[in-house]
Amino acid sequence: MGKLNDFVRMCIFVISGIITFIPVVSLYSQNTSQDSITGKVHQIPDVTVSARKTPPSLTATSPFQVMNKSELERMGTYDVAEAVKHFSGVSVKDYGGIGGLKTVSVRSMGAQHTGVTYDGVSVSDCQSGQIDVSRYSLSNVSELSMTIGQTDNIYQSAKAFASAGVLNIQTSRPDSENLSAKIYSNVKIGSFGMINPSVLYMQNFTKRIGISLYGDYLQAEGDYPFKMWNGNHLIDSKRNNSDIRTWRAEANVYASLHKNQELQFKAYMFDSRRGLPGSVVYDNPYAAERLYDKNYFVQSRYEKLWSEKLKIQALGKFNYTWTRDYNNEASGITDDRYKQTETYLSATILANPIKNLSVSFAQDFAYNYLYTNLRNSKFPRRYTSLSVIAARYELKRFTASASLLNTYITENVKTGKASDDRKRLSPAFSMSWKPFDNHNLRFRASYKDIFRTPTFNDLYYTLIGNTNLKPETTRQANLGITWSKSIPESHLKFISISTDAYYNIVNDKIVAVPTMFVWKMMNVGKVETIGTDINVSAECNITENVNLYITGSYNFTQAEDITDETSKTWRNQIIYTPKHYGTSSITLETPWVNIIYNMIASSERYTFAQNLPSYRIDPYTDHSVSIYRKFNFGKHGIKIQFDALNLGGKNYEIIRFYPMPGRNYKISINYYL
Repeated sequence: MGKLNDFVRMCIFVISGIITFIPVVSLYSQNTSQDSITGKVHQIPDVTVSARKTPPSLTATSPFQVMNKSELERMGTYDVAEAVKHFSGVSVKDYGGIGGLKTVSVRSMGAQHTGVTYDGVSVSDCQSGQIDVSRYSLSNVSELSMTIGQTDNIYQSAKAFASAGVLNIQTSRPDSENLSAKIYSNVKIGSFGMINPSVLYMQNFTKRIGISLYGDYLQAEGDYPFKMWNGNHLIDSKRNNSDIRTWRAEANVYASLHKNQELQFKAYMFDSRRGLPGSVVYDNPYAAERLYDKNYFVQSRYEKLWSEKLKIQALGKFNYTWTRDYNNEASGITDDRYKQTETYLSATILANPIKNLSVSFAQDFAYNYLYTNLRNSKFPRRYTSLSVIAARYELKRFTASASLLNTYITENVKTGKASDDRKRLSPAFSMSWKPFDNHNLRFRASYKDIFRTPTFNDLYYTLIGNTNLKPETTRQANLGITWSKSIPESHLKFISISTDAYYNIVNDKIVAVPTMFVWKMMNVGKVETIGTDINVSAECNITENVNLYITGSYNFTQAEDITDETSKTWRNQIIYTPKHYGTSSITLETPWVNIIYNMIASSERYTFAQNLPSYRIDPYTDHSVSIYRKFNFGKHGIKIQFDALNLGGKNYEIIRFYPMPGRNYKISINYYL
């Protein structure tokens, strides 16, 4: 009861911090009148005042954050993981270096609860359940968005409803109104032997057919020096086995078959060879583990508008992933190989039966198969059916949406016993209310009951797998306030604030538990999370040609183990979850040069369920500065950017014993046509 009272008090405190919002209105005026003195008719010139459209993050019924191409450029980031770190309520597990794996977790629930879509089609990994976002390049991205909880978009696949949070990656596409070719080529050179050239070509051949082609190559040695304390001993060494070689290519075809039909086809290739530097334990930085990744997929999207009140989309995808994990350890050589395939189909229909009401139905089917050369492998196959019915009702000042997801999963294996079938209904709803016409102040509330299925590793991996595992279930509740204001006649052109308080419960947490002889995956955990996300954004015109953009976020997360009151871990913060986390970005645009300052700060974390000093990871702050200038020559342009990263030079740790690079530098030269 005490925790509930604390949560209620926190919600009251958050709601009391609201501010009002007054939107800008577009004005187009033209007036022709006769002068009463001269008798002549004067033509008054057209006057157009551009209004700022209210950002979708402020009108959403649940936490929604978005960065478009210009905002990503203004932030000066180079990869998806660095950009995602600036979303509130989101943490990125980074194993260090350019080639380190990077996974995304929403509100401390774990990376397996975060879905990822690429141009509207879900990305999956049935083996680990985690998506490595370092596989995707930011040079080809037009928009990044993050939805936490219930989505406002009911016109999407059923799989997009099936996660606690979804990261959406939207790639660039040619402008249908422009038939000329667009070329963006870039080369980045940085510390520790980093070279990263890329090229993007886009063109519409007619108003109905267009293509985009993208390719990049990345190499780095990653042998950065580091200093790290191990107890009372200072380790002063260099990372080794941190090199990486990556090739990435993508081709897209866009076709308007008819004015009411659209087809998009994508082919994607990723090939990576990297060393895994491993953890620095007992003063030993040596590592010899090598990881080879190949990922190929083709996907398509078809949409038809039957009428103003009915439309349908169909998605299809085939994904192939091959992984080799080679390690020359002192105990002997291991050479583990994995191959997983996925066939995925989805269809969604959206109807508007009456005014202000939209309803949709989506049906997905997925087939997953995992092969490995490990001894006693079970070679599992998974068949997944997802069905969702959703509705959205929208008025001028009130919006509500609801969905009901039905999940059915069945599996079989070549040897041994397969896990039981899984059937579950998952409801969700959200609402937003704007109390005043003249002030764009909005209140929002949402709830989502969702789960994550045990991965193939959880169920079938050698001796630790457990086919009796139940899914991890998650209940998410959110209360929020959004406000923004635009002041055309002021130096402060725009300001927005959003605040959300949330309460999450995760039941049947899947963890590895030591048994008499081996570790075993078990459902033994229960986690309660209380938190607050705050986002601030502002735009200032210092002078006519000098602009200042400021964004910032703060997250408070109290995620505690409430499995057993008699346990030593009762009410301890769960591993790798900071209570306080914040980011800020300041961009100064001038006619001569643009300057960007980025900061990320995190409080202490723990690597063990029991929060003892010996398991504590120190807080860290990461500062970086970027300077860039654009030069235009007719239709041609060049952008040159210089970055100084981690100015403090500290080898802080996000994951224990994986030191991050110290101070390092990058230079980027971008040509565009």
